[in-house]
Amino acid sequence: MQLSEVRAVVTGGVSGLGLAVAEFLVANGGKVALFDLNAEKGAEAVAALGADKAAFFPTNVTDEAGVAANLAAAKDFLGGLNVTMNCAGILGAGRVLGREAAMPLANFQTTVMVNLVGSFNVAKAAAELMQHNEAGVDGERGIIINTASVAAYEGQIGQAAYSASKGGVVGMTLPMARELSRFGIRVMTIAPGVFWTPMVDGMPENVQQSLAASIPFPSRLGQPSDFAALVGHIIGNVYLNGETIRLDGATRLAPK
Repeated sequence: MQLSEVRAVVTGGVSGLGLAVAEFLVANGGKVALFDLNAEKGAEAVAALGADKAAFFPTNVTDEAGVAANLAAAKDFLGGLNVTMNCAGILGAGRVLGREAAMPLANFQTTVMVNLVGSFNVAKAAAELMQHNEAGVDGERGIIINTASVAAYEGQIGQAAYSASKGGVVGMTLPMARELSRFGIRVMTIAPGVFWTPMVDGMPENVQQSLAASIPFPSRLGQPSDFAALVGHIIGNVYLNGETIRLDGATRLAPK
């Protein structure tokens, strides 16, 4: 698929990795629909990207009916739908046994609902629309790209809920790709390592340097542009399917 042909829905699309993907796609001739909850940032993103190239749809990714309705509206705006990029997610940090009490079950459930169930909810609704697309090169009709985390493999203390949710995203990638192959829909997942975020930006410089030094090479935090560039390659390389790619500079998370 050529990037200029991309008609994409990006969840979590008004900030961080999602916004970087949206910026990359628009810069390469694509159109994007941004699914997120922050209307103010959504308006800012659309203004920066251009109202002819981007639109914002307030979306709770765990709302089945709401996601389906917004995908249909996004398809109308885009003039089609052939890429879905799941970037919406929450950290959900917390120890199983905290100082005061065990983790409330609701905390675990919320993290899994947003990160895992939300990703599945968007993916299955998007696939339902993509299956009717006209087939392109090699019979391709669309691609779904999910976001996991290296915490899916070596989660740290306090990441039980987060790691479980991201491990679920990794686990559903291959079976979903196998099932949707008959429609010409690819499914891929990216597992980013330690990336630059607004939270990191607020940390003391020595802490930032320590984080960067923990990355074997290059010894820096990942940039959203690194993530977006990989998304672009995945879209363009039709033979990438059913796989999770670690994007982490060879880092492996320590226990804490």
